[in-house]
Amino acid sequence: MSAPHAPAPAPVTPGDRPADLRDRARGALLGLAVGDALGAPAENMKPSQIRRRWGRIEGFVADDPAGTDDTEYAVFAGLLLAEHGSALTVAHVEAAWHRWIADLDEGPFRGAGFSERGTLENLRRGLAAPISAQHRHAWSDGLAMRAAPFGVHAAGRPAEAARLVAVDGTVSHDGEGIYGGQAVAAGVAAAMVASTADAVIAAALSVVPEDSWTARSLRRAVAAAQRSRLDPGITRLGTERAVRSAVVIGGYPWTDLAPEAVGLAFGAFAAAAGDFPGAVLTAVNMGRDADTTAAVAGALAGALGGTGAVPAEWARVIGPVRGSCLPSMAGYHVLDIADLLTPAGPVTP
Repeated sequence: MSAPHAPAPAPVTPGDRPADLRDRARGALLGLAVGDALGAPAENMKPSQIRRRWGRIEGFVADDPAGTDDTEYAVFAGLLLAEHGSALTVAHVEAAWHRWIADLDEGPFRGAGFSERGTLENLRRGLAAPISAQHRHAWSDGLAMRAAPFGVHAAGRPAEAARLVAVDGTVSHDGEGIYGGQAVAAGVAAAMVASTADAVIAAALSVVPEDSWTARSLRRAVAAAQRSRLDPGITRLGTERAVRSAVVIGGYPWTDLAPEAVGLAFGAFAAAAGDFPGAVLTAVNMGRDADTTAAVAGALAGALGGTGAVPAEWARVIGPVRGSCLPSMAGYHVLDIADLLTPAGPVTP
């Protein structure tokens, strides 16, 4: 991995009150789960299809809203971090994939992305990391979707969050897939202690190579969002079109490209200036991999604003994960994972 060229932002320093940190941790993972559940019905859809079916999505449109593989893999990552913390190694990650997923009966395994399927096939064939990540979708957003717990764990330390998520990603991803996870993890780590969306975006860009596809997409999406936000004549639909057109490759069949999904998520976050409902609904209504983009935008905005930023009527819908993708994760609640990852005392960067 080449070294990033973007200058690091000024260090962010967490506050002295552990309760605030725990509230932001809960906001981050609750925000991820809410975004995932809101975006799931719109996954792989075009904005025009969303408008024909629902108009503009302003809340849950599913009869029984629930998280998808995004939430369940985030729980998986959180449990892994709770067990090993900053001592996490590739061997730990690989063993967890075997223990909790690959060596169990597959069960329904509905909704898992191609990167996860490819990784499991390789692990079950006896391949080890990093060869286990050599499949056709190593560039996917499968690491980005589970990266938020690393930011929660490394609150105020974007570089450490990026390091740890790359350790995790070595088993399942490579190249841009790793960069996407690093951008999200670093963004959440900054959001856990920051007061502005700009600080979050700067932290994300500081940990990925400046000339990477991920960095270029993120910068383009954020620039489009900021231009639209400053123009009073541009509607919400106009903003969504501007952000989407800045990064989406028209006609390309795969919607789970990490550079695209991460760009859309940060674009939605920037368009809303970190406001939680605005960020997740912008992500949802842009379609494509809507559950992942809304989950990432929700994690960023939830970490920035804490649990109070998440509308109560949305938060109430989130229960323990159902194990629809990972049966071994059934019964865990994202709020419990947030508490496991939050230290009892103040964090020192």
